[in-house]
Amino acid sequence: MKFAAVGDALIIRRIPETYPGFEAVRDWISQADAKYFNLETTLHREGECYAFATNGGSYLRSEPEVLEDCKRYGFNMTSFCNNHTMDYAYDGLTKTLDHVTASGLVHAGVGRNLDQAAAPAYLEAVGGRIALIAMTTSCNSDYNNIGIAGQQARRVPGRPGVNQLRYKETVIITPEQMKVIKEIAEQTHINAAEDISRREGYRDPLPEGQCPITKYVNFKEGPEPKYEAVCDPRDLERLEKAIFEAQLQADYIILSIHSHQVSGTSKESPSDYLQECAKFAIDHGCDAVIGHGPHLLRPLELYKGKPIFYSLGDFILNNENIPYSPEDYYTPKGMTSDGTMHELFRKRSANFTRGLQSDRKMFESVIPLWEMDEDGKLVSLKLMAIELGFGLPRSRGGMPAPAKDGAILERLKEMSEPYGTKMEISGNIATVILD
Repeated sequence: MKFAAVGDALIIRRIPETYPGFEAVRDWISQADAKYFNLETTLHREGECYAFATNGGSYLRSEPEVLEDCKRYGFNMTSFCNNHTMDYAYDGLTKTLDHVTASGLVHAGVGRNLDQAAAPAYLEAVGGRIALIAMTTSCNSDYNNIGIAGQQARRVPGRPGVNQLRYKETVIITPEQMKVIKEIAEQTHINAAEDISRREGYRDPLPEGQCPITKYVNFKEGPEPKYEAVCDPRDLERLEKAIFEAQLQADYIILSIHSHQVSGTSKESPSDYLQECAKFAIDHGCDAVIGHGPHLLRPLELYKGKPIFYSLGDFILNNENIPYSPEDYYTPKGMTSDGTMHELFRKRSANFTRGLQSDRKMFESVIPLWEMDEDGKLVSLKLMAIELGFGLPRSRGGMPAPAKDGAILERLKEMSEPYGTKMEISGNIATVILD
């Protein structure tokens, strides 16, 4: 069985039926049986849906016909389980769900309740049946859970949303530092409301040696300062259940996970809990983990002989082709919707000097093509480097074409070496060395 995958298709405008490089990208992807992409937008007509109070960085909306453009690359699997799922609230989510379903693409990660969002979806292929499970670590913000789907109750229907992987954050500090934090909290009364709730019995008492600052940061004493984040066990349990179900129904299982958060100070470094989740998935039966979210490449790791792509970067990048935005998006920038998107993008990007469109790395990615035998053993793994036209006008950039050389692969090779991954590079193709 052959698999291909790409990262974020942030597709806002239509893609021409052909352009330089299209056929080579399509032919590479089409070698696979299972072909996946992350749909990084919502699908509905202008004026159909209210904008949500928050967004995933931009309010993303596309005409449903863009799915036809994505399918011309050969894709047959997708998810839109990411930080933009709720950009246009519940109507935007459900209309996107309806359009993706009508397209015939196998999809997972979003549903009208949590059971639907968490359930595996299945692709029927000649060589076997492939299960897709999709999760995201954020929805509309890296710091909230407002997009998580709701569990069905006996008398209350579930809530539409995403299959979210929540995480618990702790900042480890020394006893001396803890003393200072506690003094600040006591003098400013920042925790007063929660302290009252604890005294009234509505919240659990604080464990010894801990001091949360409201609900955002929890400080804990330790031998040396560090940041710690772990997966919420409730979500890992739900993932394990989905994998268990898929093991009966499918020959191969893929986990798609959308995650922006970092470990340390580098955007290329996957968070500790993303690594925890990816390895948990493989430990419990997944055959591959496809990561995306930060809009650039992250390391490739072979764990127990299974590939983990911590981020495949961008496949399509139309971030500054958005034709309009809600009033809420103009006002923080001192504008109104009487202004143009050109003006808005210019302000947001500091005259086009920052943001996704100004960073070459956001326009550089790879398309992995891998094969597994009937027993789920990885037989081969190759990577084609692609570039999306950095520096081209917004009217022509953002579409994938084969890279001219192996520079992108050299960068991926270097960042993957600490994970034990080795590869040989020839032109714009890399072959991963298997044990």
